[in-house]
Amino acid sequence: MLKVTLPALAVGLISAVAAAQQPPRPDPGLAVYKKANCVGCHKWHGGGGGGYGGDALSLRHTQLTREQIIETVNCGRPGTGMPFHLRGAYDATKCYDSLRAEMGAQMPPEGTAFLRQSEVEAVATYVAESLKGKGEPTLADCTAFFGDTSRACDLYRKETRDGTPAPQQTTH
Repeated sequence: MLKVTLPALAVGLISAVAAAQQPPRPDPGLAVYKKANCVGCHKWHGGGGGGYGGDALSLRHTQLTREQIIETVNCGRPGTGMPFHLRGAYDATKCYDSLRAEMGAQMPPEGTAFLRQSEVEAVATYVAESLKGKGEPTLADCTAFFGDTSRACDLYRKETRDGTPAPQQTTH
């Protein structure tokens, strides 16, 4: 027969309660999405639209696989505003089987930040699992991105925190 002492049981219970109270760890891919300024063109919700780089494609509607997303983040998209984030892309490392000298006007811009391969993989996983194939953005999506207290999410609430009706959702 197994004997469990009261102090051991109490320590186990306290540990379980403490673990349950820990805030969820932030998604590392979301952190990279913000760091690399993907939101500048693809918007916080991944729906795309106009941005400083032009009309970005919707990541919610993308047909790209995770591996293709990795290649796109690393190498950008030739002939578009989608920047590359791989240090040495088109110089030391061929992208789309091409070097910088061969790209001419099709050369994608350099990203605002070079990313480590682990960061590229994290953001690709975030896009593939959290954005791709999702419908319209929701309050849960908004609070996951901005936090529970952000007024940016009032658009998705039935009423604002002060009890007044929330603004009607029109475009993103």
